[in-house]
Amino acid sequence: MEKRIGTITILIKGTVSVPAVNTLLSEYSSIILARQGLPLHNRNIHVISLVIEGTIDVINALTGKIGRLKDVEVKSILTKYKEEQDDEQERTE
Repeated sequence: MEKRIGTITILIKGTVSVPAVNTLLSEYSSIILARQGLPLHNRNIHVISLVIEGTIDVINALTGKIGRLKDVEVKSILTKYKEEQDDEQERTE
């Protein structure tokens, strides 16, 4: 299975889903290379930007779970860069 590098942008309206988003990001921390958060208090929204590297299946699993949360929007962009991953490495993720 091949790894891809990309970005994920998460927009959270209000604060109800913030703990759930943070829990999911902790669960998928192995694919997160960088994280930047920006609370926009005057608009009552929070924006999180992630740089990620993982298989398409793992990235889709993360974005799917985040996207099902209340008042949360998520978008991902994957680059064309591909890196082959051996089977042993894949089983540890």
